[in-house]
Amino acid sequence: MNFVSHGRLAALGLAAAACTFSSTAALAAWGITDASGVLTVDSGAGLVFKVNKSSGDITSIKLNNGAELQGQTKFSHISSGLGAPATYAFSPSGTTAVITITAATLKHYLVVRRNENTIYMATHVTAEPAVGELRWITRLNGSVFTGVPVESNLRGNTGAIESADIFGMSDGTTRSKYYGNQRAKDMGVRGVTGSGVGVFMVYGNRESASGGPFFRDIQNQSGADTELYNYMNSGHNQTEAFRMGLHGPYALVFTTGATPAAPDMSWMSGLGLQGWVSGRGKVVLNGLTGMDTAYAYTVGFANGTAQHWGTASGSGAVTVANMKPGTYTMTVYKGELGVFAEQVSVASGGTTTLNTRAITADPSQRAVLWRVGNWDGTPLEFLNGQTFTVRHPQDTRNPSWGPVTYAVGSATNKFPGAIWKDKNDGTKITFNLTSAQLAARTVRIGITAAYANARPQITVNGWTSAVPSPSTQPNSRSLTLGTYRGNNTTFTYSVPASAFVAGTNTVTINAASGSGSAGFLSAGFAVDAVDMY
Repeated sequence: MNFVSHGRLAALGLAAAACTFSSTAALAAWGITDASGVLTVDSGAGLVFKVNKSSGDITSIKLNNGAELQGQTKFSHISSGLGAPATYAFSPSGTTAVITITAATLKHYLVVRRNENTIYMATHVTAEPAVGELRWITRLNGSVFTGVPVESNLRGNTGAIESADIFGMSDGTTRSKYYGNQRAKDMGVRGVTGSGVGVFMVYGNRESASGGPFFRDIQNQSGADTELYNYMNSGHNQTEAFRMGLHGPYALVFTTGATPAAPDMSWMSGLGLQGWVSGRGKVVLNGLTGMDTAYAYTVGFANGTAQHWGTASGSGAVTVANMKPGTYTMTVYKGELGVFAEQVSVASGGTTTLNTRAITADPSQRAVLWRVGNWDGTPLEFLNGQTFTVRHPQDTRNPSWGPVTYAVGSATNKFPGAIWKDKNDGTKITFNLTSAQLAARTVRIGITAAYANARPQITVNGWTSAVPSPSTQPNSRSLTLGTYRGNNTTFTYSVPASAFVAGTNTVTINAASGSGSAGFLSAGFAVDAVDMY
C-alpha cells in the first residue's frame, strides 16, 4: 500500500513520487493511499473518498468518519461512467492533489486541496460522449440525504406517466428530474442535506455549456439514491450545438448541513488542465435606450466555443468580464426575448467598449389595437405559464388548459400558456371593432417553443389563414420536460378587411401539424404574446 503526501514533480499527470508504508499503515491526515486498485483521498479536514483506478468512479465518500454517503448501487462519475483509468499527481508544494481520468475523447479532473472538504472538478471533451449527454452525477445514499427538492423527489410515486422519466403521485401531482431546475444564469450553489451533512454542487461558469442564459437542465433526482448533477450538454430541448473544450471548473462541497459560499476557483489556472484559457477580455456596454422598465435585461454573448452573459443596470449598462477571446453574437434580451443583436470581438487582455445602443426590435414598440400577454420571451403571465418548469401539464394542481374563449381586456392569466392539438385546439380571442376600424390588419403570434412541428393557424370569423411553415425547434419533448424555452418565433398573418365586422370579432387559434401523438404529447406550442394592428 502506497501513501502519498506530496510529490516532487515538474508537471502534473505523471506518476508521483511515493512513500511506502506497510499494509497495516493507517491513512494519514492528508494524502492519497494507492492500494488494491483504489485511490483513497483524505482531505485532512474530514472528507475521505475512494476512486476506482480502473474506472474512474467514486465508490465511497465519508465525512468526519460518519455514514457512507456514496450510493452503492451505482457510483459517482462523469456521463454514465467512463470505464477509464485514473492517475494522480501532486503540486510541487504537496498541498494539491489532481486525479486525472482519461478516455479517448474526454479527460476528467478531480482536484483536492489540503484541509478543504471540496472536490474541485473540470471536464475536457473533444467529442460528445456516446451516451449523448455530458454530465457529472453524484449518486448519494438516499437513506442519508432526505433534504431534497420536492419537484424531483420520486419517492412514493405510483409509476411513470410519460416515458420512463416523469412520474405521478397518488394525489395526481407529478414529479421528475426535469422539474424544479434553475436557469443557467441563476445557477450558483445548490445541494441536498441529511442529518448533520450537506453536499452542494457549485456550478461555476457555464461558458462551455450550451443553451444560453435561460437554459434549464437536470440538477436533482431522488429515488433509491439522492442524485446531484451538473449537466453540461444534453438533448433536453437543446437550442445550440454542443461546445467542446474545457467545461468548468465546478465543485462538490461537503458541509455539516449549511449551504456554503461558492469558493474561488481561479487558482486552478495553475494546474495545467487541458483546455484552460488564461488570456481573457471583457466587453463594456455603456447603456441601452428603448428599455421597458418593467423588465430585466440580460446581455448575452455566444459563439461556437463559449457563451457569456451579464445583467444590465437600470440604464442598460453592463460589463461582462473574463470572456474567452473571439467574435461573438451579442444579444440583448428583454426578459427572455432577444430584442437587439450585433457582432462583437473580444481580444485577450483587451476591453471592447460599446457606446449606447438603441433597442429597435422589441415587438411591444409597435402600436396595436389589442394585445394578449407580454412580448418577453416567456408564457409566465398566462394560465399555467409558471408551472412548466415545476410540474407536468396534466398535474392536478393546474386549472384546465381549455380550450377557452378569452375576451380582450380580461385578466391575462385566463389565456392558456400553451396550445396543444389534442388538448385545447380552438382557443379563441374575442375583441370589438368599430366600423371605422374595419381595414386590413396584421395578427402576430409569438411562441417560445414548439413540439412536433406545431405552429399556429388562425381563423378570423369566417376567414382562415394558410398553414405557415414550422419554426426551427429542438428535437425534444420540450413542453413536458420542465421548460417553455426553444427558439422564440413570431408568426405574422395578413388578414383582409373583409374578414372583420363591426362589433364582436373572434380569432380562433389551432395547433397545425401532422405530427405528434395524443394528449400533452400532441403537437403544441407555448405562447409569448398575441396582438393585432
